[in-house]
Amino acid sequence: MIDVSFQQDHFEVVPTLVQPTMVEAIKSQARAQMGAKTQLLPEVYALPVSQILQDRLASFDPESEDFEAENAFYVADLGEVFRQHKRWKALLPRIEPFFAMKCNPDPMVMRLLASLGAGFDCASKNEIQAVLDLGVDPSRIIYANPCKQNAFVKYAHANKVRLITFDNAEELHKIKRFHPDAQCVLRILTDDSKSLCKLGLKFGAPLNTTGSLLATAQALGLDVIGVSFHVGSGCFDAHAFGEAVIRARRVFDQAKDYGFDFKFLDVGGGFPSAHVTEGITFEKVAGILGSTVDALFGPEVRVIAEPGRYYVGSAFTLATQVIARRTVTSDGDEAGCSDVAAAQEAQEAPEQGPSHMYYINDGMYGSFNCIMFDHQICEPKVLYRDGIFSYQASPASPDELLGLASVWGPTCDSIDCITARARLPLLETGHWLYFENMGAYTITAASQFNGFRKSEVLYTTTEAEVSFRV
Repeated sequence: MIDVSFQQDHFEVVPTLVQPTMVEAIKSQARAQMGAKTQLLPEVYALPVSQILQDRLASFDPESEDFEAENAFYVADLGEVFRQHKRWKALLPRIEPFFAMKCNPDPMVMRLLASLGAGFDCASKNEIQAVLDLGVDPSRIIYANPCKQNAFVKYAHANKVRLITFDNAEELHKIKRFHPDAQCVLRILTDDSKSLCKLGLKFGAPLNTTGSLLATAQALGLDVIGVSFHVGSGCFDAHAFGEAVIRARRVFDQAKDYGFDFKFLDVGGGFPSAHVTEGITFEKVAGILGSTVDALFGPEVRVIAEPGRYYVGSAFTLATQVIARRTVTSDGDEAGCSDVAAAQEAQEAPEQGPSHMYYINDGMYGSFNCIMFDHQICEPKVLYRDGIFSYQASPASPDELLGLASVWGPTCDSIDCITARARLPLLETGHWLYFENMGAYTITAASQFNGFRKSEVLYTTTEAEVSFRV
């Protein structure tokens, strides 16, 4: 059983088969035991994602004065995170996962991963502090940002976070000044041409510069313990991982000429999430990466990785409400009362533009920033329409009328387009859409532009092995 509680903090579980009065009594007793100063964590249900979605929609009261009641919301399945961890340990048992917090620093996900013994890839003081606040040992943190603020380096030093990356001489001098006992990791440049997000544009030392960097570290008396790399986010070639490991081996050998005996390798991130079942899958990456590491590095070398989307991408589902609709005729003018006719026309003539524009209550400045920053394709699916709940329903029958529509976010910016072309039935204001695989690089970069709030997260677990204390 997995215990994800830390010190006086506890998860709150809603027993679904217990009378409400008893549930409240248990909660009251727990609050009394924990004391007034203890902050209660969000409730974690033990229900399927579909049930959480349906119950939330059923709880909305059209006559309510709660002006926040019908906002968009996430359902996070911590059971999916747990399954991904087991999958990692099965396929890459030698490589220690250090969760990339920048992907989604959700506090409940972090607590679960901390309880499972995972490490954390941090890029700032606040990320480091968030991990330390969980009681995680500093040895399970790598400060993996090659360009660091002086004050942040001081903070890492003060809190005994020793693993720290660099890719240039100036950074070495900074580390020498503010963190002289750091365990430095040289981040090298790899071929990221086969990735959607090419991190090599900003980070990584070319192999023709690694010698001079090692010489500088030697002169400064710094402890360089190994190599790190990142093949890029959204990598679509599994062989890129193997080629990067070969480059790292060259630098390991080169380091001996400068008096270093490397015993540390960080293979970075870029691992596909669970929803990727064709093309470059995690199984393919693990097969190439694991075998190449074993062939080139002995058991004395500690190997870590920085998976982010791998853990959370498929664990979050976003539900959004249709807040407005605009019907457009074939010539671009708004239609009158011919909505059904317009949808029929779009179905019969798909080469024409969308017949409807739907506006929902989350968008590009919120959860869907992943479209711009992470090149993600977000597919809208009908969640609730005309009194029918249809999460993960079978594909529409040939007889169901589907129209070509575009889906837009709620802000006053024309860039706020989620998808320009989607096949959807005729929707009304108040209907709901959902988007799967929304856990990576979504809520973490959401803003409150135009005064729209960030979407709330509801938590559940679909794995019995993940147990929580009341």
